[in-house]
Amino acid sequence: MKLNLTSWLAGLVFGFGLALAGMTHTEKVLGFLDFAGDWDASLLFVLGGAVSVTLITFRFILKRTKPVLAERFIITKETHLDRPLIIGAVLFGMGWGISGYCPGPAVALLASPNWELWAFLPAAILGAVAEKYFELRRTAKAEAAQPQVTAQENKPVIESPSEGSCG
Repeated sequence: MKLNLTSWLAGLVFGFGLALAGMTHTEKVLGFLDFAGDWDASLLFVLGGAVSVTLITFRFILKRTKPVLAERFIITKETHLDRPLIIGAVLFGMGWGISGYCPGPAVALLASPNWELWAFLPAAILGAVAEKYFELRRTAKAEAAQPQVTAQENKPVIESPSEGSCG
C-alpha cells in the first residue's frame, strides 16, 4: 500500500510538473523539436532541471544499499548499442515527432483529453506491449542457450534493459 501511494503521489507531481512546463502542449513540444524552423528552446530549462536534480541526488541515492521502497536497485549492465535499441529509439522518436506527445505528458493529458490523445495512447500501449513481447522472447532464447543450473547453484537474475525504464 505504501509503495502504491508513493507511486501515485510521484506520478501526480510528475504530471503537474509536465503540465506546468508546457510539455502537454503539442505545439510547444514540436516547436522544441523543430531545429530548422521556429525553434522554441524553453524546454531546455525542463531538461536542465531534470539533469541537475539527477546529477545531485543520484550520488547520494546510489550510496544506499537498497532503495527505500524496493528490495534492490534495478540498474542495467547493458552498455552496447544493438539493433533492437536503435530501432526502438528511432520508432520512439518518430512517434514523438509525428504526434508531439511523449508518454509521460500523454498520460498527464488524460485529465483533459483530445482526439489526438485518443489516437496516440493506443499506439503507445501497443508499442509497449510489443516491446515487452520481444524482450520476453529474447530473454527466453538467452535462457535456453545457457547451460542448466543444478539445484545447489544460485541462478543469476537476468535483468531486462527496459525493466527500469520510464516509457
